Amino acid sequence: MKYIVNFSIIFLIIFTGCSVKEYVKVDSLPKTNLICSEFGNLPNWEDEDYDSALEDFKNSCQSSKTKDIYQDLCHKAQDVNNSKNFFISNFALFEIHTQDGEEEGLLTGYYEPYLRGSLTKHGKYIYPVHETPKDLITVDLSSIYPDLKHYRLRGRLENNKLVPYYTRKETSGKEIDADVICYVDNKIDLFFLEVQGSGRVLLDNNETIFIGYDNQNGHKYNSIGRYLVDKGEIPLENISLQSIRKWFKENPDRVEEVLNYNDSVVYFKQKEQPATGSLGLELTPRRSIAVDKRYIPLGSMLYCSAEQNATKFSHIVQAQDTGGAIKGEIRADMFLGFGDEARNVAGRLKAPLKLWIFLPKDDM
Repeated sequence: MKYIVNFSIIFLIIFTGCSVKEYVKVDSLPKTNLICSEFGNLPNWEDEDYDSALEDFKNSCQSSKTKDIYQDLCHKAQDVNNSKNFFISNFALFEIHTQDGEEEGLLTGYYEPYLRGSLTKHGKYIYPVHETPKDLITVDLSSIYPDLKHYRLRGRLENNKLVPYYTRKETSGKEIDADVICYVDNKIDLFFLEVQGSGRVLLDNNETIFIGYDNQNGHKYNSIGRYLVDKGEIPLENISLQSIRKWFKENPDRVEEVLNYNDSVVYFKQKEQPATGSLGLELTPRRSIAVDKRYIPLGSMLYCSAEQNATKFSHIVQAQDTGGAIKGEIRADMFLGFGDEARNVAGRLKAPLKLWIFLPKDDM
C-alpha cells in the first residue's frame, strides 16, 4: 500500500496496515519516527469539538504551507456536513515518536502579554521596543547548502567581515541602530514579551497597539529559568513564570545578571491584529501551537494529549508557530490567549505530551 504526501517535497511511505506497529521514515523529516495509529487510540477523542476543530483547520488553510500539505482537503473542508466524519474519512493518523523511540515529550504554554507604554521616552517609559536593527544582516544559505534550509546566519559587518551581532549584555542600556516602536515601563515585562513573541501595549494616550516578532539577533536562546535552577535559586519542581517573577521582585539587584544570561534578543514590528504566528495567521487559544519545524512541518494538523492538575489539553491543534525554546520531535508550546488567566495557565503549564499528526489519505 502506498501513501503519497506533499510537505515541501514528495515522499513515499510504505506500510502494511495500522495494526502493525512499524516506524515510518519520512524522507523530508529523517529524524521523525511515525507509527500508524487509529482515531480510537486518541485520548478524549469523543470529547472533541469537531466543528471548532474544522473551523481552525479551514483558517490554517489560508496559509500556503498548510495548502502544500493537505492540498485538495483544504478545498473539501469548505463544504462539510459532518465534521467528525470529515476527519476520520479523509485523514490517516500517525503517532510521533522520537528518533530514540520515545513516545512522550513536553507541552508548555505561551500567551499574549499586555504591557504599558508610550510612543515617546519620558518618565517611567524608558525601555525601548526595537524594530529590527538596520545593521543586522540575515544570510539565507539554502540556495548554496540545501541541507541548511531551516537555518539563518545573522550578524553585522565589521571591517568587511561578518561577525556575530551584539548580545543582550552588549546592547543593554546602549543605543543601537534601530527604530523604536514604543517605550515600556518594565524591563522584565519586555523580556517576557520577547519570550512570548507578540503582545499588546496600552499607550499613555489610551490607544492599544499590537506588536509581534520580526527578527532575532542570531544568538542561541538560553533559559533564565534553567539558570536560576542551576544556581540553586529556585527548585526545579517550582520553576514557572510566576516563580521567576517573584524571584525578580525579591532580588532587584540581580535582574541584569539573570536577563543577560540569555544572549538572544528579539526584535519586533507593529501589527494590525492580535498575536500571529510564523504562518502570519492570527493564533487561536488552545488550537494553535508552536513546534520545532525540523521535525514537524509548519501548517500541519496534529492531535495533542496532555494533562496537568486535572486539566486536559487533548484535542486537535494546528502547527502555526515556532519558538527559540521549542526543540525536539514531541515538543509543543500551546497558545493560551490574552490576559491574566492565560498568563497564569501558560506560566505553570509543563505537562507530559503525546502527539499524532494527520496526513491526507486520498492516495492510499
